[in-house]
Amino acid sequence: MIQRWNPETVAAPIGPYSHLVRVPADHELVVVSGQIGVLPDGELAGPDAESQTRALLGNLERLLEASGAGPEHLVKVFSMMSGTEHLAGFRTAMRETFTRWYPEADWPAQSLIVVAALARPELVVEVEALIAVPVLSRD
Repeated sequence: MIQRWNPETVAAPIGPYSHLVRVPADHELVVVSGQIGVLPDGELAGPDAESQTRALLGNLERLLEASGAGPEHLVKVFSMMSGTEHLAGFRTAMRETFTRWYPEADWPAQSLIVVAALARPELVVEVEALIAVPVLSRD
């Protein structure tokens, strides 16, 4: 089982994340490339961070499933945002999704940076992730 915790020797996290995450030996790390706020047909979900974040989290959920994992296997989420004005919408969508994914508040590690721009001007948020996928017996 993936272990997540926050030692008492450092300040509590300022958001929904764990300071430390340990991946057990019977799991392999899978890297998820940056996901953007597009729908499965490739259309942009909307112009705002909330709609783009909802869409990219849906994409992430489908990628987790495709790798044989679920949200409980997320180790690290790395978010990039093109301006602090998008933080509120991003946080709303993340909070709603993480509340559903982690009802016990056993969150993965997270980082968020604000960048000057993303790959296309209409994109306001992008998320990468690390997943610890259980290794199936290869017998």
